[in-house]
Amino acid sequence: MVSGDHGRIAAAAPRIRLENVTLAYRRHPAVHHLSGEFAPGSLTAVVGPNGAGKSTLLKAIMGNLRPDSGRIDISGIDRRDIAYLQQISELDRSFPICVLDLVSMGLWRRCGAFGGMTAAMMRRVKEAIATVGLADLADRPIGTLSGGQFQRALFARMLLQDARLLLLDEPFTALDMRTTADLLGLIRDWHGENRTIIAVLHDIDLVREHFPQALLLARSKVAWGEAAQVLTAANMLQARRMCEGFDADAPVCHRDAA
Repeated sequence: MVSGDHGRIAAAAPRIRLENVTLAYRRHPAVHHLSGEFAPGSLTAVVGPNGAGKSTLLKAIMGNLRPDSGRIDISGIDRRDIAYLQQISELDRSFPICVLDLVSMGLWRRCGAFGGMTAAMMRRVKEAIATVGLADLADRPIGTLSGGQFQRALFARMLLQDARLLLLDEPFTALDMRTTADLLGLIRDWHGENRTIIAVLHDIDLVREHFPQALLLARSKVAWGEAAQVLTAANMLQARRMCEGFDADAPVCHRDAA
């Protein structure tokens, strides 16, 4: 298992606090007045109907989208210590690189754009590839990988990033059961190292079994806390109704924080 400095991580797990955050595209709101906190070292699933603003929230935490109002405060780390895994459908797999090259990008923060890869770094890259079960495919072009193999390679890259805040956008979509189980094992390892992990997920049964905390989002917060208390039938029905009744052309409102 490739890992980082456990003591450093345990001492400085990040805290993410949202204060009356509204996120919008072209002034049309995608997330409305969201307040709450992802505690240091927490493992949280963000769930909700399609169009609920889940991926938008991750992009805002990453810093790729500026809040229209409110603020997102991330303490304990800087932006360089955040690892973000996009939805696999959003990634271009036509770029002519192999698995080894893709995974090596996880060390970019250490060696820079023009820095050389030392022998020790290359050993770490190969260890990460072996950890996700792709040792025999290290030289395979990424365009020839199956969806599950490509996702394994992306997780190997995250292993090398050694980030303390991990943002995962639908990491298990269209994956087979074995790959899902293997990648869940990596997430459990990261959680055991006191990293803060936020994952957008659709499989509610998987969330109930593996994620202690959950945020149920329907553009606005429906519930946030322990997964068993959040993912009730009544809350899920409320979330669906809220999304179905949402006016996509409504202007941004400016309600003050409570």
